Amino acid sequence: MSRIGRAPIKLPAGVEVKFADGIVTVKGPLGELKQDYDAKNIGIKIENGELIVERFNEENTTKAKHGLYRALINSMVIGVTQGYTKTLIVNGVGWKVAMNGKDVTLNVGKSHPVEFKAVEGITLACPSVTEITVKGISKELVGAEAAKIRAIRKPEPYHGYGIRYNDEVIERKEGKTAK
Repeated sequence: MSRIGRAPIKLPAGVEVKFADGIVTVKGPLGELKQDYDAKNIGIKIENGELIVERFNEENTTKAKHGLYRALINSMVIGVTQGYTKTLIVNGVGWKVAMNGKDVTLNVGKSHPVEFKAVEGITLACPSVTEITVKGISKELVGAEAAKIRAIRKPEPYHGYGIRYNDEVIERKEGKTAK
């Protein structure tokens, strides 16, 4: 049996979970999230304030989905109670970021400023001129938007210039040396 799949999910106070017709809905203080699941092979039940994901057969695809859906539902529960945050650091000479309403304007060494529009469900913030914070309740959406911002200027290994995650380590390379 899947080690991840068989672990129960503790439901905090204020979190409501509904499942019907192959859709799981998790509602909490920060919002509501929905996720499709394979209702033919995977079952969900709530006992003693814990959500349990179980599988109905021992096929390899069902075993894989067992752990997957448990992890997705757990991420949804965390998202509607605490939310997710990713912080990006902008590193470069004269590079800076600024808020423009709900959007972010990046001056990152291109011939023009780059406008990054916030999508629904995501909050962008600039605590300083070299930091961007991406917040939201969906782990998938927060990660995807942070990756799109990072893709504007990926970090390079010689000087470390670029947009990187705050916990990312850039392996530096040595430049050319004279003989």
